Amino acid sequence: MKRMLFNATHPEELRVAIVDGQRLVDIDIEAAGREQRKSNIYKGVITRVEPSLEACFVDYGEERHGFLPFKEISRSYFRPGVDVGRARINEAVREGDELVVQVEKEERGNKGAALTTFVSLAGRYLVLMPNNPRGGGVSRRIEGEDRQELREAMDQLELPAGMSVIARTAGIGRNVEELQWDLNYLLKLWHAVAEAAAPVYRSEAGESTAEPTTEGKKNKRLNPAPFLIFEESSLVIRAIRDYFHPSIGE
Repeated sequence: MKRMLFNATHPEELRVAIVDGQRLVDIDIEAAGREQRKSNIYKGVITRVEPSLEACFVDYGEERHGFLPFKEISRSYFRPGVDVGRARINEAVREGDELVVQVEKEERGNKGAALTTFVSLAGRYLVLMPNNPRGGGVSRRIEGEDRQELREAMDQLELPAGMSVIARTAGIGRNVEELQWDLNYLLKLWHAVAEAAAPVYRSEAGESTAEPTTEGKKNKRLNPAPFLIFEESSLVIRAIRDYFHPSIGE
């Protein structure tokens, strides 16, 4: 029988573990006083491009800049006229370019956080990848008939072009209506993220606008990068969302 265990006996640390009998399946640890940034979404600005590393460094609002590999940069951020098939990073992006990034790995030691522009939003049953049309599928943990049934249900989902979804283990046994409900929530969340990331300016007349200039006059930017757009839930909420399903007996 699988069990979900919460250990909060130490005030400086919270642990959540999934065990199957005597075998540890998964564990997550959250240290008190240490802000968790994994899965947070930011509007960042490129501060340095390193062709030798095929990567760039991004100021996303934290003291240490994040590391963004070239392969993690969506083509939608490439400069106009760039050959997307042959471009090198110093041709595709430049210092000062703004991008929406998500933290994939926390800072460790002297290394900054690992970033990606391919955002993923986790729901109860699905994970939405709004700017990655090739990333969909079914969790590798799901096998046999469950896998086939989920694939058939996912084929009936109303998903906008250019996006993809992954079915989570919690999606086993859910019908199309339940999966679509979860997807609709994630689509609304992504719309809110995209809206919050868009530049906002104020004209000389004091009006908010999406345009950088009004009648030839430069407007003041109200939300200059970097800034936080979306903050991931606490460890307890994440654990219940990600792991709690019928196979958890206790």
